[in-house]
Amino acid sequence: MTERNRNAGLPPQEGLYDPANEHDACGVGFVVDIHGRKSHQIVRRGLEILVNLAHRGATGADPLTGDGAGIITQIPHDFFRAKAKEDAGIDLPAPGDYGLGFVFLPHSAEERKACEKQLEAVCGEEGQGFLGWREVPVDNDHIGWSARDVEPVMKQVFIARGDNTPADMFEWKLFVIRKRLERWTYDSDLSQKKYFYLPSLSTKTVVYKGLMLADQVERFYLDLADERFVSALALVHQRYSTNTFPTWDLAHPFRFLAHNGEINTLRGNVNWMRARQSLLAGEKYAADLPKIFPVYTTGGSDSANFDNVLELLVVTGRSLPEAMSMMVPEPWAGHESMSDEKKAYYEYNACLMEPWDGPAAMAFTDGVVMGATLDRNGLRPCRYWVTKGGWVIMASEAGVLDIPPEEVESKGRLRPGRMFLVDTTQGRIIADDEIKKQLAAKQPYRQWLNENQIKLDDLPKVKVEK
Repeated sequence: MTERNRNAGLPPQEGLYDPANEHDACGVGFVVDIHGRKSHQIVRRGLEILVNLAHRGATGADPLTGDGAGIITQIPHDFFRAKAKEDAGIDLPAPGDYGLGFVFLPHSAEERKACEKQLEAVCGEEGQGFLGWREVPVDNDHIGWSARDVEPVMKQVFIARGDNTPADMFEWKLFVIRKRLERWTYDSDLSQKKYFYLPSLSTKTVVYKGLMLADQVERFYLDLADERFVSALALVHQRYSTNTFPTWDLAHPFRFLAHNGEINTLRGNVNWMRARQSLLAGEKYAADLPKIFPVYTTGGSDSANFDNVLELLVVTGRSLPEAMSMMVPEPWAGHESMSDEKKAYYEYNACLMEPWDGPAAMAFTDGVVMGATLDRNGLRPCRYWVTKGGWVIMASEAGVLDIPPEEVESKGRLRPGRMFLVDTTQGRIIADDEIKKQLAAKQPYRQWLNENQIKLDDLPKVKVEK
């Protein structure tokens, strides 16, 4: 497969401009019910956080076109069950037995049909059931002319789990379907290929995002105003493209991640992933592995590439906290007070994955847990509040929600390399020490290192004759 810049909307390298040097500095926040209680209020409060982060974004010559904004929530099953039936005559199976995809499509009716047919065909080839399409109701009167000029057609697709697909492999098959569509798009001769993109395809979460200002998201996507649109968590993002050309697809959140900052090690991270992807192996996934390359999105932003690798780690069996700790480790080498068990965990994973260093603040969710972490440089702020009513609010600054002081149970800020996690199934906040202790005890990492690691200093000396 020949690599092509997936984002054909970016200008080519010219003069002092190089698309490889694009960076962001954004606003990110979330609200989550600790006990997993779903409500429309969580969605509303998430959108309120987004509006209060509007100053974190920017505009160009068109004052009504922002750098990008969006929200990721759990899939509200009752809402989509009703809408799928009303809008498309689709009877949805039980939650977990279908995947919901949000799809950006070309303006051209002919090319749009080609993309839709390809998606339907790939579903069948991967043994999954194509259920149908739903047009996403939008109101673009509120967005700027420059955003409307490049606005994709938006649809949602419903995919049923195949009879021969175990429940624990369904997310993987949805991942494979999306990666195959990406490869097909790269190699196609479509003139509008930049418009074909899937913001999300999952059994758990759905992403609504686009090239707009923070306060335009809820007015643009009419679904978000429906009282039946409920979730126990909402992660929002306002993009600020400091040296980047904003596009619909590069708005956050991505499929797991919303990011404030920059990945300054990106070129090395991407090069190492390119080098090692041929070494990926696993009996459970072996037949599908050739279909998912390249792992990263060629021409994508630093956040998009981070999300690509994070997604691979999660859909192949690692928990979201484990994957995040691998990619964004705390400073462990030479740490005098860190336990040897935890050092062994980080040292072992350092053999598998280089750190993705920022300044970076990461908020992440898989639809079950919601968390945030800072990279080890700690140069991006991240503050949180826990309310007596059982909510957790986190954002890149204070004051994103008006919470009466008497309702605040505790508050704090993230520290370099530390993780903050809310597990809605356990109904509690899990501290960084507990997360890392559990991860470090998962396998005998020190034993594995002692038995298999070869250090240069231990190699026999070779006498070189002059």
